[in-house]
Amino acid sequence: MAPPRDNPLDAAAKRRKAEKRGHRGEFLAALALRLKGWRIVARRFKTPSGEIDLIARRGDLIAIVEVKARASVQAAVDSVTRPAQRRIANAADVWLSRQRDHGRLSLRFDIVAVLPRRWPVHLEDAFRGD
Repeated sequence: MAPPRDNPLDAAAKRRKAEKRGHRGEFLAALALRLKGWRIVARRFKTPSGEIDLIARRGDLIAIVEVKARASVQAAVDSVTRPAQRRIANAADVWLSRQRDHGRLSLRFDIVAVLPRRWPVHLEDAFRGD
């Protein structure tokens, strides 16, 4: 006998709940970055090759930010796999190529870990975009 299948309505509800949690995490991450002096220049930037959760700017420094809502900082870092890093870097290349002042901008890849009942943790230069 085949194992019982998940109810499609349950799956849709789980997706909506995860999406809501993700949007809340992105909101908290953006708030934390703004309080640190960053300007949020893009949210959920999508390309065919990948998506960037937040793009923040301070002067000529651009932070490509992956937001992860996890139980621990280590779980957040571990969830940004090499294939995910490549997709984020490819999307960052697209975004950067569309900027008039791209020649003078410095780019780095950060992670913001959104933890339960704690202020978001900003990990600067968390991975390389190669």
